[in-house]
Amino acid sequence: MAAMSDHVADRLHAAITASGSLACVGLDPRPSLLPPSVVEEALARHGDTADGVASAFLAFNRGLIDAIAGACAAIKPQAACYEAYGWQGMRALIETVAYAHGRGVPVILDGKRGDIGSTAEHYQQAYLGAAPGLRTSAIPGCGADWLTINGYLGGDGVLPFRDAQARHGVFVLVKTSNASSGELQDRSLQVGADGATSVMQAMALLVAGWGASRRGSCGLSDVGAVVGATYPDQARELRRLMPDTLFLVPGYGAQGGSAADALAGLRPQGDGVLVNSSRGIIAAWQKHPSGGWAAAARGALDAMNRDLNRLR
Repeated sequence: MAAMSDHVADRLHAAITASGSLACVGLDPRPSLLPPSVVEEALARHGDTADGVASAFLAFNRGLIDAIAGACAAIKPQAACYEAYGWQGMRALIETVAYAHGRGVPVILDGKRGDIGSTAEHYQQAYLGAAPGLRTSAIPGCGADWLTINGYLGGDGVLPFRDAQARHGVFVLVKTSNASSGELQDRSLQVGADGATSVMQAMALLVAGWGASRRGSCGLSDVGAVVGATYPDQARELRRLMPDTLFLVPGYGAQGGSAADALAGLRPQGDGVLVNSSRGIIAAWQKHPSGGWAAAARGALDAMNRDLNRLR
């Protein structure tokens, strides 16, 4: 078992304890969500170009991180928002991750990657670890602490993402928050030796197995699960199957999940859940334009923390 300071689940658990927050802030910028002052400054410097968008994203993210550091457990950039703008967008993503780490905020990269063999290894190198250089030196990748991945290729698509020391972790899609998730994930199965009666249960048991020997001092493993707030009954069912798994919970707020829904997968000791909110926080300035966009984001996060903590 890795030392407390090294194991990724222990680091995240420590951030939750220090901040008193179960909130994860999704940094999913797009031009329509940027405050006018940020847009105008980027246009003046770079014009309406990929450089301009990337510069605006980075300025927005830095201001948000400054506002929320110490009051949330983690941030979660959505890789697609940045990849859409080519290498300039990826540079903004990498610099966002570095800035968050400089403020002591853990980073979950929402990439939902899924492949096998050397391709999975390259994704791991790109987003969590480092890639080999032309001779012997390793070239650092994005540097995130966690990465969301699609485990529906089986173990061949998950195991390459784990590192021996559990310094980085993964959140495997189990029960997602989108409306059509049940088309596959809720499908009934003929009950096998593992007792699973649905596709999501089968995936949950795999996730529990992949993380069984990889728990940190906090009792949680470096193989987490994505379990949507929009399906609280399933979350309670999945917690029974994954007692030592950290749940990353999307779907709170803008997608319709309540605090009670989001916390349905809590462990008996009141931990094991990280609740994400993206638009509800980063776009809060649109509802409160007079007080400043960073202050609006912090106010929305504070309200989310109160909402979650009253039921915790």
